[in-house]
Amino acid sequence: MSPTKRRQIPVFLVTSLLAWQVAFGQGNTSGTGRSGGSTPPGGTGTSPGGQNPGRGNTQIPTQPGQRQQGNEITQPIFIAGRVMVDDGTPPPGRVTIQRLCGTTPRIEGYTDSRGYFSIQLGSNMSESLQDASTSGFGDPNDPFSGPNNRLGSPSGGGISERQLMNCELRANLPGYQSQEVSLANRRALDNPNIGTILLHRLGASEGSTISSTTLAAPKDARKAYEKGLDLAKKNKFEEARVNLAKAVEMYPRYALAWNTLGKVQVALNQLDDARKSFEQSIQCDSKFVPPYVEMSQLQLRGREWQQLADTTDKAGKLDPFNFPQVFFYNAVANYNLHNAGAAEESVRKAQKLDSRHQIPQTAHLLGVILAEKQDFSAAAEQMRDYLKFAPEAQDAATVRLQLDQIEKMAKAGPAETQQ
Repeated sequence: MSPTKRRQIPVFLVTSLLAWQVAFGQGNTSGTGRSGGSTPPGGTGTSPGGQNPGRGNTQIPTQPGQRQQGNEITQPIFIAGRVMVDDGTPPPGRVTIQRLCGTTPRIEGYTDSRGYFSIQLGSNMSESLQDASTSGFGDPNDPFSGPNNRLGSPSGGGISERQLMNCELRANLPGYQSQEVSLANRRALDNPNIGTILLHRLGASEGSTISSTTLAAPKDARKAYEKGLDLAKKNKFEEARVNLAKAVEMYPRYALAWNTLGKVQVALNQLDDARKSFEQSIQCDSKFVPPYVEMSQLQLRGREWQQLADTTDKAGKLDPFNFPQVFFYNAVANYNLHNAGAAEESVRKAQKLDSRHQIPQTAHLLGVILAEKQDFSAAAEQMRDYLKFAPEAQDAATVRLQLDQIEKMAKAGPAETQQ
């Protein structure tokens, strides 16, 4: 197929998009606004390794800096990266780097004047950084905070993988909103460079990832919602559906519960009911962004291009920062509606927000768009980026063939290409 020939997004690309879903129970409907590996519904995350034969489940420290605490290994974990404002400029001053576990933030360090940082999780130095707002005792109702999960405690200078399962790293600067990087499944020997954490200046008229209707939910409705959410985490979707339906029956304006009910219905393949639940969530709170994102995934699956363009336009205006996939879906919709200019604008926005390359399909789509414009050198660069960030993708062999053809056209020049 010639890269200059107008075509629709191929089936394999749409299929790969649908696989990029937000897991239940991660407290995250913000896409790569919160980045990193999340545990799927009912999953247990990374299992500990290094068991010593003949010693049952006891783990023996084998690396420098490791400590044995009970049946767990604690060790220093190094992390480095950079904080940037989403307009491409360095932050206006030093930024605090926090680890957020459950509801408890803890200061890990600070950036330099250019936004770069390098920290060590589990360092005894971190204890001296804490202030009254980041108490080491944490929330007594949060099993992932408190004295047993304190960094820099006298008993050691490390941290275990289990302690990071419910944790995220974020930048904290007054007046700005930060992307969050999941620390779940992070190990001591992982590449310490987590890339760029983007900051976005807060605006008064933007949407929210938290519904204003949640605070008014009656106690019984909240209880039914929390039970349904817990069941969904365990992949008990039918039982979860029943409890979430009770929650919205008791409190019909429960936007969060409607959205979660819709996600459970998607898991049960009850797509018509899911669509109605997302619509109800939006009706209850039109500034609550997650149901727009969930609805867009249904529209993508159904190839409802105009509806997808409209939904993602609305979501992108409500929250232009936390949902890079919204701009990608918008690009897919506009490409199939033959609005190449709008598609390119949206996919570039998605790439800008996806600073850790969690949606590598953006590079493939942009490569196709640029090839159609006969900008073959730039198209080839995007295709190579896609293969770099998704080398084992299902469509990698096809993209390599496309890249080969585009590179030949780039060498041939405009005159030969148009023949």
